[in-house]
Amino acid sequence: MSHGPEAPYSQAMLTRALTAVGLPTTRAYELALRVEQDLATQGDSALELEHLEELTRAVLGEDEGAAAVRKLRLYREFHRLDLPIVVMIGGGTGSGKSTVATEVAHRLGITRVTSTDVIRHTMRAFFSETFMPTIHHSSFEAGRAWHEEHDEPVLSGFFDQTRNVLVGMDAVIERALEERWSIVLEGVHLVPGLLPPIEGALAVHCVMQIEDREAHAAHFWIRDATSEGLRPVQRYLDALDDIRLIQGAIVERARRYEVPVIENRNIEQTITTVMDLVLSSVEARQGVVGGAGR
Repeated sequence: MSHGPEAPYSQAMLTRALTAVGLPTTRAYELALRVEQDLATQGDSALELEHLEELTRAVLGEDEGAAAVRKLRLYREFHRLDLPIVVMIGGGTGSGKSTVATEVAHRLGITRVTSTDVIRHTMRAFFSETFMPTIHHSSFEAGRAWHEEHDEPVLSGFFDQTRNVLVGMDAVIERALEERWSIVLEGVHLVPGLLPPIEGALAVHCVMQIEDREAHAAHFWIRDATSEGLRPVQRYLDALDDIRLIQGAIVERARRYEVPVIENRNIEQTITTVMDLVLSSVEARQGVVGGAGR
């Protein structure tokens, strides 16, 4: 399954690729400008990767250039993959999952982005609150529908909701694999250890967190401003203890199941880290396939 072209790099393609793999915009522009000048001198319209390596090291320096070339090679291999990719970005409410998921999908050229909360909303239209009570509440409020005695009703309600939502998510992934679509999934319900195995795709899973309480609260103020009040900040601030309790449980399971945890201090750095995880997974697959072919 090809994710894009395999032609030599043009200036426009190079700029997009360099930005996608995390090179700062100014450095990407500097290198792309050098490539444009070189192409004009040669009278060509595209640049082979081998020549690009020389220019990259000359413009960016040996260390930064070598890292950029490695990422560019893997980015090209990603676009040559013969199977779909499923990128799963989990984490607590307000950790920036949806912003990161949208940008990662854009950089990878993936057009399908789905939230587990959308799946929850769809499911609650078909299942009554009497039959499936926890899906009719937000993740941090699902404990209100939890009728069994438990020391931690917030977590019990959340995990019950998660198990129900993951049934719907499994159906979404199954459809994507049948149609050989790549997809980016984001949501609080992508809990390590509870997800079904994904076969027939390159699966990448990570969990985001905001460890500092004040920084976490600030994210809800930003969401309130950018959503024009559709996601009122006070509701989330009032529930911040419960939100962070769930975040802690997700992070603990991520570490237990060796799923990467990303501290979302800076959105650009977080996006670059997720992209690095995807490219490293491509590299690991290359090693497995190459080893099997020996």
